[in-house]
Amino acid sequence: MGVKIKESAISDAEFERMQQFVYDYLAASVEAEDDGGRMRWYPWHSAEYRFNHIQNVIEIATTIADREGAAVDVVRVSALFHDISKLEADQEVHAEEGARVAREYLQTHGDLPQSFIDEVCQSVADHSYQGPLTDVSLETQSLIEADILDKIGANGTALILLRMGYESRSHTDAAEMVDRVLERGRSAKDRIASDTAESIAHQRLKRVKWFREWLESEVPAMSTAEKLTFTPDPEADDRITHSNIGVTAGTNADPDDSHTDSDSDSNSDTEIKTDTDTDTDSNINTNSPVDTHITD
Repeated sequence: MGVKIKESAISDAEFERMQQFVYDYLAASVEAEDDGGRMRWYPWHSAEYRFNHIQNVIEIATTIADREGAAVDVVRVSALFHDISKLEADQEVHAEEGARVAREYLQTHGDLPQSFIDEVCQSVADHSYQGPLTDVSLETQSLIEADILDKIGANGTALILLRMGYESRSHTDAAEMVDRVLERGRSAKDRIASDTAESIAHQRLKRVKWFREWLESEVPAMSTAEKLTFTPDPEADDRITHSNIGVTAGTNADPDDSHTDSDSDSNSDTEIKTDTDTDTDSNINTNSPVDTHITD
């Protein structure tokens, strides 16, 4: 478990300087790579997104540590550094790389006890551990639980809906996507160990369930067992045109192509869905399976 530091070893000003260093390091990681770095073909995999995730983890981990009796300063600092190498290192080694960067910073800034630095770096190195949380220190457990919890609940739902928009998915896919957030949340709840983390997980899952129910009640297509799918009728080309059904074409219409008032009156209540009205990208295969993975 290591030596516990009961009194605060980090002043607010010192922690703020650490935060600035972490943000600058993340930003530099993005700028240093010509291809935008690992997984940054999604807009939210950026220095801004990653730093926001870190701030969320700090908040959750501090709450867990305080209520469960862990060393709060160790948890706060390890949470701050836990993903510092996320944008420059491969997923499999980003934890170890983060611990290395944290050690270099902490040993060269201020006069922190070596035991404190060792505990922080151990938690950063172990935060990707996939085994039972009873195998790690209470400080590392607090960090891992917080890292898991930030990806579920309302925040996890928002992230997966953002991904839908980026991939030009229809909103009728949202229920399936939100179900994946629920699935991930249930898996997380089975893994976490502390009472505090379990309480937070329960609250966050409840929010996602409510959102899922509201979504389905407002979008009937989401609750339909078999969704209706319409595709253009190739035989309709010779029978249906803008002019003979009495609707005005879009901006590409011929200005000389007009129709009579009687034509308009007879078809005034007709609504025709044209390719200029749809929100679906013609290049998107709507029959392809929905990618519902939420990345770390």
